[in-house]
Amino acid sequence: MPAFAQSLPLYSFAPAKINLSLHVCGRRSDGYHDIESLVAFASEGDGLTLVQGEALALEITGPFAFDLQATDDNLIFKAVKALQKYKSNLRLGTFHLEKRLPVSSGIGGGSTDAAAALRLIAQINNIPFSDPDLIRAASETGADVPVCLETQARIMRGIGDHLEAPVQLPRISVLLINPGISVSTPAVFSALGLEKGQQYRSADAMQLPVVIKTQEQLISLLMQTENDLQAPAISQCPKIAKVLNALEALSGCEFARMSGSGATVFGIFDNFDHAESAAASVSAQHPHWWAKPAWLK
Repeated sequence: MPAFAQSLPLYSFAPAKINLSLHVCGRRSDGYHDIESLVAFASEGDGLTLVQGEALALEITGPFAFDLQATDDNLIFKAVKALQKYKSNLRLGTFHLEKRLPVSSGIGGGSTDAAAALRLIAQINNIPFSDPDLIRAASETGADVPVCLETQARIMRGIGDHLEAPVQLPRISVLLINPGISVSTPAVFSALGLEKGQQYRSADAMQLPVVIKTQEQLISLLMQTENDLQAPAISQCPKIAKVLNALEALSGCEFARMSGSGATVFGIFDNFDHAESAAASVSAQHPHWWAKPAWLK
């Protein structure tokens, strides 16, 4: 291979992770919470490129770049360093992150970036995505990183370490809204008020077909679920309720819920044109809100 070809940037899309449902099963004796969540991925997300080089480096641009720093606690660095513990002499390089997703917003921005970084490092080092060391590094980086490796809709359980088989969804039109607020995930879990060892829900309660054929079927299934973090998040940030009410009132919105620990909410729309129109309306009324129409898969 010519030398110049090795320096060409590789690209990986880092899609927003949407928790369509999120059940907290309980709090473990080690303090972590066991969850059960149906996760899907959006057509809106960050972009990550990698140019192979001698050292590991990170550059950040984009509309939300000011909320991040290229320091050692960035999940991209953490993911690569976690993999280095299992794979010696990794080829490295400079990452360039185009940060288009709001930070600390309940849609897995840091986790999906870390997963994209692992995919790119795996690519230049000829590591298969099924390699146990890659999955182990993802788990050590963060609870949501393993589910972001393959970006397929599925149920995640435990602390994110147990992934069910992928679920095939129909083409879903959604509107994502964040009111420009960062929410602390530990604070939201703390507001749930569970003691160590306390059970909150029965585990393994959610069962889904391998193929969900229609949007109506998906909404019917979601109506039987909750996001258990929505109420405690609203107690920490009442503005989330305002955003949900505004979303539910928009023409074409058939279902609305908060994603993750907030503050981003999503609405499922009857068609993409209505989602686009709703995004324009929200942006006109609330210019400081982040409102993006997207597809889910």
